Amino acid sequence: MDDWLQDSAEVEASWVTVDLAIFTLRGDQLMVLLIERGVEPFLGRPALPGGYVQKGETLREGALRELWEEAGIDGSRLHLEQLGAYGDPRRDPRGRVVTIAYLALGPDLPVPVGGTDARRAYWASVSELAVSAEGLAFDHSDILADALEEIRRKLEYTAVATAFCGELFTLSELRTVYEVVWGQDLDPSNFRRKVLNTTGFVQPTGKQRMPPTGRPAALYRRGSAWLLTPPLLRGNGQTA
Repeated sequence: MDDWLQDSAEVEASWVTVDLAIFTLRGDQLMVLLIERGVEPFLGRPALPGGYVQKGETLREGALRELWEEAGIDGSRLHLEQLGAYGDPRRDPRGRVVTIAYLALGPDLPVPVGGTDARRAYWASVSELAVSAEGLAFDHSDILADALEEIRRKLEYTAVATAFCGELFTLSELRTVYEVVWGQDLDPSNFRRKVLNTTGFVQPTGKQRMPPTGRPAALYRRGSAWLLTPPLLRGNGQTA
């Protein structure tokens, strides 16, 4: 047998799926979207939303469709980017399935509605889930851990924190994103100084928001820069 015929005969058939790690802030908590699987394998187990990529679909199109079908959320309005590929041959008991994981972020996303092969969809607190993440179906605990670290890292060097905010936001609301995602308190004065000294991070609008008590707070929108120079580094509670 020719070498190429022998090699092709030994290639295992494989399928491609997409999985989504979708995060939002609700009540000053970092939440991740989970579904309860309604079919085997892992019937009844929590999992990240996702599924097979259909013929003629791009990976991004498949991710957006699965998000809509399984949770009723329009992903076109989210910050959406590829996280990585996961292809352990034992990750899916049905056979060789390679998944492309996506990371998605949005501000105060709505209550999801389960559909297709999901019994239900719901927001889970990341801090509470960290104790029992090994209970997720497939290798989704690994994907979730990678997604969390990617967000924490990107907050240091990019303006991705603004994806958790509405179009207009206060610096206090932006600081809350960093505190919740990093899990540490930040000095308000140092944070304000560093944000305003980072070229293009935020843009003042000239508008204010009146809180229930206290002084009006200035409103900002995301600036023109994506990469932050200098970066806002985590680790010491002062964004040094």
